Formats: sequence, structure tokens, C-alpha cells
Amino acid sequence: MEIEFEGARVFAATGGKPFDPNLPTLVFVHGAAMDHTVFVLQTRYFRHRGYGVLAVDLPGHGRSEGDPLRTIEECGAWLLRYLTALGVDKAAIAGHSMGSLIALEAAAQGGTRLSHLMLLGTAEAMPVHPDLMAAAKANDHLAYELVTSWGHGRRAHFGGHASPGLWMLGGAVRLLERAGPGVMANDMAACADYTNGLAAAARVTCPTLLLLGSIDAMTPPKAAQSLAKALPNARQVVLPNVGHMMTIEAPDATTDALKAFLGAA
Repeated sequence: MEIEFEGARVFAATGGKPFDPNLPTLVFVHGAAMDHTVFVLQTRYFRHRGYGVLAVDLPGHGRSEGDPLRTIEECGAWLLRYLTALGVDKAAIAGHSMGSLIALEAAAQGGTRLSHLMLLGTAEAMPVHPDLMAAAKANDHLAYELVTSWGHGRRAHFGGHASPGLWMLGGAVRLLERAGPGVMANDMAACADYTNGLAAAARVTCPTLLLLGSIDAMTPPKAAQSLAKALPNARQVVLPNVGHMMTIEAPDATTDALKAFLGAA
């Protein structure tokens, strides 16, 4: 689905059926230099089970036009305005990695507009390794390789895709390669500069799920504990032997955890 929004075309995947704002709305927000495709299995599952689904491409990402937004706070505010433009008064939001910070900000800024908040591969803060930041600023292919390697658990390095014949690491590199020049550097800087996590968490009013991978090298479970304590109504689920890219590494377990949290059939 594409709409004209704030002077640019914005794309969102809707799970194989048209978006219906009369259904409970479930929004998915991708991570740095990625797009809606990281949620391809989750969007389809929930759209066929009674949800109006939006896996949005952030400005300057995927199939959305415009320049990437420079801060997490801006992204959270943009997401709320986008939902307003679609006539969505209340939504559940799930964000992965950088998207989890954006979802957190949207929840803090939107108050009762959120019914549920789901933070996948998350942490209060997401500092960026100097080598990764330098490679991203130089538009060096090394940045894609580092994110792919660090972002997947051990099993993914040797295969294990849920769909036979597909290659998790190769697919991740190709996805990152599709990002425009400067997009990864912009997103990495937004994550590194974000310091509002605990303050935002204290303002969240809806139930929150922290979905974590036990062997996540980018946002390990221990990095999420201060955030979990700051959230007024939070629960944690740790997926065993799963890295940062849980929607790809363990799509069924990820979907099951979201379904249980939402109370979906």
C-alpha cells in the first residue's frame, strides 16, 4: 500500500490483503537500513487472523520516498502522524532493533493511542562500534557484512533458514545493499545518539513485551534489563539459541510470542 504523506510516497506491506482501519491495527517497524521485508511472515500471519497490518517502510527506506529522519524522537512522532493520516486512532506497535526504539518513542509520545507495545531485539541504548560507524559513514560494504555477521546467531551462519534453499546471511547482505548511500550511517547515528530510553519507558501506559534472543550479540538480554525495569507493565520472553534477527532466524517462535502477548487466536 502506498499513500502520499507529507510530500512523499510512503509504502507499507499489508500482509497480502488490503489494509482495513476498522480492524485492530498492528504496526511493524523495521531496524536500521532495513525495510518491511524483515516482517514478511509475521505480517501475513496476523493479517489473515483479524488484524489490519502495516509493516511500514520508514522515510528513505525500502519503497518509501524522502530523506531518512535523523533522530529516534522524530521517527516516533512521524509514525504517529502517519497513523493519524490513515485514520488509525489506536494501534499495537512492534518494532525491531532501531524500530524498537522508534516504537518506544511512539508509545511515550502517543500515550493511550497504543494498545500494546512489542520491543524485539531491544535495549535502553544502542551504542555503535566505532569500526561499524566508520564503515557506514564511508558507505563501505564492510558495514553490511558486520551487521549481518553480528546480527545472526551461530546456526544462521551455517544455514537453518525456515524456507529450504534460502540463505539468511546472503539475504541480509542483499537487503542492506538496497539501502541508499548514507542510510545506514544515518540510522546508526540515530541509535547511538538516542539517550531518552528510560525516560520514554516511564511514560508508556500500555502493556509491553520485550522479545529477546538468548545469543543476540547486538542487543543481548542483559542490555534490556534496565528498560524492562523502567516500563510500568512489561514482560520478557527470551528465545533460546536465537540472535538479533529473530524474525528471520526463528519466525515461528517470534510469531508465537507476539500472538500470545496480543491474545490472538
